Amino acid sequence: MGFASRASPIYTVVRWQLIATAALALAAAFLWGRDGAVSAALGGAINAAAGAAYGWWISRGQLRTAGEALRTMFRAEAIKVVLILAGLWIALSVYKDMVYVAFFAAFVVTVGVFAAAIAVPGADDNKTRLAGDK
Repeated sequence: MGFASRASPIYTVVRWQLIATAALALAAAFLWGRDGAVSAALGGAINAAAGAAYGWWISRGQLRTAGEALRTMFRAEAIKVVLILAGLWIALSVYKDMVYVAFFAAFVVTVGVFAAAIAVPGADDNKTRLAGDK
């Protein structure tokens, strides 16, 4: 099993996060102009980057035992949390014209989109479902 097939549900969700971020940035541009669009883009990009790092970390190793799987999952989650906290700190301290409503709305929406990862079937799930339908 290769890198892409094991991680594809996570990267599907990251793609959804980027689409939601773009839509929210467009809406924020209409409401608050350039600063609103940049704020929404930053809020969504933080979670998309953290989600991509999570997916990369999960997909990089061979997991032979349940303990290895849990250890990898906890490390990936820790990396994700650190990246989110660092991203929030950098964005809020560097971008002085932040539109906080747009920033946090995009951040919260993309957190919700990432939670949808559990509903994305993997490649193996599709094969099982198709084989069971026969």
